[in-house]
Amino acid sequence: MTTLLASIPSPSSGEIHAGPLTLHAYGLMLLIAIVAATWLTGVLWTQEGGDWELVYRVALWAVAGGIVGARLYHVVTSWAEVPDPKWKGAFEIWNGGLGIWGGILGGVLVGWIVIHRAGASMFQFMDCVAPGLLLAQAIGRWGNYFNQELFGVPTNRPWGLEIDEVNRPAKYASSDTFHPVFLYESLWNLLGVGVLLLVRKRFNVKAPGLFCLYVAWYTFARFFLENIRTDEAHEYLGLRLNAWVSAVLFVLAVVGFVWSQRRGRPRAAKRRADKAPPKPQKTMAIPKGRVRGRR
Repeated sequence: MTTLLASIPSPSSGEIHAGPLTLHAYGLMLLIAIVAATWLTGVLWTQEGGDWELVYRVALWAVAGGIVGARLYHVVTSWAEVPDPKWKGAFEIWNGGLGIWGGILGGVLVGWIVIHRAGASMFQFMDCVAPGLLLAQAIGRWGNYFNQELFGVPTNRPWGLEIDEVNRPAKYASSDTFHPVFLYESLWNLLGVGVLLLVRKRFNVKAPGLFCLYVAWYTFARFFLENIRTDEAHEYLGLRLNAWVSAVLFVLAVVGFVWSQRRGRPRAAKRRADKAPPKPQKTMAIPKGRVRGRR
């Protein structure tokens, strides 16, 4: 085995022992991510005149819906990766396996119900939750680090991630270090949080434009990262399933952003008609010589 001059070591276990307690690092990172997303969403929502009580209610139900949706997406699209026996492995989320697309869909649907019943604006709330979602994803990816998953093809870069032989794909069994895809995605998401907050502060973006930018930002990077991942995935026309999903969602997000910014604007023809000066009224012209004075 070659000597490693520089690399990122992986933890030997995905468990953290705190006295008599044994914590699953994946679940712990998920919990921290939820708390961080709830906090940032609450800060932005209250700045818009909302209240924390709705944020807590949405977080409670949307997180539950998001976890269920994320697990269902993973189980359906990556059935081979579900541990045996399948009926039990489908529920073992602490071993990893949450599909972000199912999580977003499940969380949005459940959150919409709660927000609608509260009489608040769904679009406005979506914009407030967008930076928090990226923050949660940035933190949650570190759960993959503890599980030694979500890494890319082998690399000899100084930031290569060490992976135990038991967790390496068979065709890369002799390789020592791999691209830390989890780290790439985490850093990209953290940068996105700053970008979204800056856009929100500097520009008058109509809701749900910020949420559309969040989807576009995430899917742009996810499309390229999918090309260096080594975990098993369904492929269609040479691309992994999640690469196709990312491409489609990116296009929809861009279209959604344009639509959201034009929503409510009067049509160009109507605007021109409204701005045009009023036409002078026609009056009957009387020849000067025919005007008769009073006798």
